[in-house]
Amino acid sequence: MDYYGSDKRPWSSGQDPFSPDSSSSDSTPLFSSDSNGGGFDDLGGPEKPKKRKPMSPKGKNTLKVVALCLVCALIGGLAQPLYHTITGNETTIYTGSRTPTQVDTTAVDTSQELTTAEIYAKYVSSCVGITVDIVSTNIFGQTVTSAAAGSGFVITEDGYILTNYHVIDGANSIKVTFSDGQEYTATYVGGQEQNDIAVIKVEATGLTPVVIGKSSDMLVGEQVTTIGNPLGELTFSETTGIISALDRTITMSDGTQMNMIQTDCAINSGNSGGPLFNSHGEVIGIVSAKYSSSSSSSSASVEGLGFAIPMDDVADMVSDLVSNGYVTGQPLMGISVGDVDQSAQSYGVPAGAIVRVVTPGLCGEKAGLQTGDIITKIGDTEVTSSSELIAAKNTYSPGDTVTLTVYRSGETLTLDLTLEESTPEKEAQQEEAQKAYEEQQQQQLQQEQQQGSGGFSFGF
Repeated sequence: MDYYGSDKRPWSSGQDPFSPDSSSSDSTPLFSSDSNGGGFDDLGGPEKPKKRKPMSPKGKNTLKVVALCLVCALIGGLAQPLYHTITGNETTIYTGSRTPTQVDTTAVDTSQELTTAEIYAKYVSSCVGITVDIVSTNIFGQTVTSAAAGSGFVITEDGYILTNYHVIDGANSIKVTFSDGQEYTATYVGGQEQNDIAVIKVEATGLTPVVIGKSSDMLVGEQVTTIGNPLGELTFSETTGIISALDRTITMSDGTQMNMIQTDCAINSGNSGGPLFNSHGEVIGIVSAKYSSSSSSSSASVEGLGFAIPMDDVADMVSDLVSNGYVTGQPLMGISVGDVDQSAQSYGVPAGAIVRVVTPGLCGEKAGLQTGDIITKIGDTEVTSSSELIAAKNTYSPGDTVTLTVYRSGETLTLDLTLEESTPEKEAQQEEAQKAYEEQQQQQLQQEQQQGSGGFSFGF
């Protein structure tokens, strides 16, 4: 059987594919020798080479014609072996008979396993490239506009698109491009930073949505495929690999811990937000991250370690985002936290989640939390970092009252906090408080830099 599965081998009848046609009585071997045997004599030394007669002009013309005929035959796609006589020797040259693959997307059935070509042909029109303009303020208080790129995929016929939250975070404008070159300006519907998912929408109808599968049905070793925009330039690239591991707990660059599918699909910057298909063409994950030996994804030196968010973990949240614009039932503490520096711990300050911002009017302020407090326990759960506090908080529901153990100015105290439900309005309040905190930090940094340079004199 050949590469394409054909049993029609040219030498199935015993004929050597590199030998002349045995049915021809005047043929000579393709590689000729003298009466002594091969190209080397019986003593192992090379025989004296014979002088070759120069090719006549007629022979040269014959060779040119034969070559031209061969090119024409190849272009014509002949499926039969081509026979030509070159300077008296009959030589057989075999051409392939493969017909180019034609994918009938109307006949694709996700109940059956699909080839990667079928997955691409069926769903490349469901995948999009996302480009955003991000407006931010640098440490000098200047407004800076930068661009970022990612991927996404259509989940409804009327224009809802799923991507990663970090792809559109801070976006001033969002542009979506389809494989046919059609571009749309998208609007932000809603997202959840903690689970790194976001829904955007374009004003279009009749789109081809993907089919959502169950990530819990996947097994290690099964084939998966992704379509995305690596580097933001190589648009609509398909890469294929396998499930390398399931239920990986990954710590993101901001300290957030997430459950992930591990895959060896080629994933690079720009692939974020793209779909991870199983062999049936169903989306079982959202491509989200690549392991890097440094803090910059663009300088990743580790290959074959990509991660995707399992669809089972976020499917209900996505439905909430489409219906309500936010994920319902999520608990809120009304604070922003960070990790306690190791240098501070060396002076007897306990490890925990240090409160950076207390949002006015929300439950954290009502419970009596203050900036600089270090939360070391929530309920009966010990807390040594901000990610541990967030993970413990998410085990509760809005309306639950939790007891916090807090270290403040050398003393330990307990506070009761009643969790609120997170809504877009309350998230906006927190973002505003966070922005004010960052501006204050920038001003403080500028003052420190000015004071540091004030002790120097120049011009003497």
